[in-house]
Amino acid sequence: MSWEAWITIGIVVAMTVGLAMNVAAADALLLLTAIVLASLRLVSESFLAPEQVAAAFGNEGLVTVGALFVVAAGLTHSGGTSRVGTPLLGKPDTNESAQVRLMLPVVGTSAFLNNTTVVAMFLPVVKEWARLRKLDVSKLLMPLSYAAILGGICTLIGTSTNIVVQGLMAEAHVPELGMFTITPVGVPIAIAGILYVIVAARFLLPSRQAAADKLSDARQYTVELEVEAESPLDGASIASAGLRHLPGLFLVEVRRGEDVEAAVGPDFVLRGKDRLVFAGVVQSVADLHNIRGLKSAQHEDRDLDVPRHDRVFVECVVSATSPLVGSSIRDSRFRTRYEAAVLAVHRNGELLGGKIGDMVLRPGDTLLVEAAPSFVEQQRDRKDFFLVSRVKSVTPVRHERAWISLAILALVVIGGGLEPITHLGTLPFALAGAALVVVTGCASMDQARRSIEWSVLFAIGAALIIAKTLDTTGAARGLADALLSLVGGTGPVGALAAIYLATLILTEILTNNAAAALAFPIAHATAQSLHVSTMPFAIAVCLAASCGFATPMGYQTHLMVYGAGGYRFSDFLRMGVGLDLVCMVLAVVLIPWVIGF
Repeated sequence: MSWEAWITIGIVVAMTVGLAMNVAAADALLLLTAIVLASLRLVSESFLAPEQVAAAFGNEGLVTVGALFVVAAGLTHSGGTSRVGTPLLGKPDTNESAQVRLMLPVVGTSAFLNNTTVVAMFLPVVKEWARLRKLDVSKLLMPLSYAAILGGICTLIGTSTNIVVQGLMAEAHVPELGMFTITPVGVPIAIAGILYVIVAARFLLPSRQAAADKLSDARQYTVELEVEAESPLDGASIASAGLRHLPGLFLVEVRRGEDVEAAVGPDFVLRGKDRLVFAGVVQSVADLHNIRGLKSAQHEDRDLDVPRHDRVFVECVVSATSPLVGSSIRDSRFRTRYEAAVLAVHRNGELLGGKIGDMVLRPGDTLLVEAAPSFVEQQRDRKDFFLVSRVKSVTPVRHERAWISLAILALVVIGGGLEPITHLGTLPFALAGAALVVVTGCASMDQARRSIEWSVLFAIGAALIIAKTLDTTGAARGLADALLSLVGGTGPVGALAAIYLATLILTEILTNNAAAALAFPIAHATAQSLHVSTMPFAIAVCLAASCGFATPMGYQTHLMVYGAGGYRFSDFLRMGVGLDLVCMVLAVVLIPWVIGF
């Protein structure tokens, strides 16, 4: 290999060590490595030219992921996630049962749809589902990515890697892959992979999220909500309505007319006009106002001039000199005075009784209000409040737009699934979906902008630069050739194993499609030299190029869940190496038996 190849390998090894030691954020290390490699163009033309570096950040896949984040935001801000998540994923009580409920539909879906689209679709659903069910999201997001990949290897259209290999086979004038040629090998591997993840996650995947129990130390608000007549909650039990065991939240009592039902059980049936009194932390109290079928008992929030989808949740601490002190919320004409509605009140951890509107305010009371975004700036420097702070993690949901967001998602998913037929790719459908999300009001422009995970996009773009540099300097091919030379003369099965392992290593340090493009010519040449069919070697390349589970760079869906799950590089290494080996052993055993040479 050339000195450029050795320098590239050294830099990538240093980056890998840095990721393993968690010395900095993954996107920062990837971006730093990409910058160092790009700067070496000053000393050798084997490294990427400036226009090639720029092209990496304009890559179709990267832009598609960015657009899919906006589509997912439409689901979140319209309540589409709850419409999909509750019936599809159910109400598991343990992380293990949640993994089963999650992975099975994801595997089935990704067998026929683009992996990236599937992960983007499920990502916000799983995050909300985990929070509401008090599950550890870090136990679910890595299995989500793994399941999408395992489903993708079951059919020709399940992953773009298979399409790439099919195109390379056509160029080589050898029999091509059919829709289900890979299925007899892919399905057993997918089943074994699911079983491995469910068993191994308990021991090898540590929790990277703060425990829900820590919420108990946070500020406790008292809030009163009313069940809307003829809504999904009218006639539902407390348990089926999803109002039991909410994180950081406790249902204190139910008021029905003049009757008060305290400490109601899970089988208590709700009726329209029931008033529910909750106590809980700000995040959960704000979430309550986004549950379809519940509305503020004050009814004032409906009278605000600002459209609900443009409102924000804000915390305000009443000052000692505030004109609100000594008056009830209703008598102080809070809505008229501030163009905002009080949703809940916190007072030194006390459980406040009575109606919210009748509560007499004191200095130091913290109010959770729903208001226009301008409220924060208008009230921040006034004497009425000691502190005014926006609750950034929650915004009001427009439930009437839920079906529109789901229809947009269906357009993107179906359009992306037709990629092998239309050859349009997923990008046009993702961009159209992102535009429709904003145009139809499923998410505002500001919400769409804030939904884009820039760290993920930077990580993907940097990974593409690193992968391309390994290719142009000859480092990737040198590594593959060195591995193949170690197994010379072992026959077709040994050669098949070597091709699989070489492709897998390339996948873990490059990307799936780049690994497939590099490995297929070597696989084809190996088959010709052994005078056997190219088909088993091509299938090995397909599987190995997709089944890279040990590093977050192996597949862009890994990078999508990396930050959201709070993962470290070592988490992928710990979980993924075993899964890599399981997939490899099964592939090397099944391909000769099912496909033959």
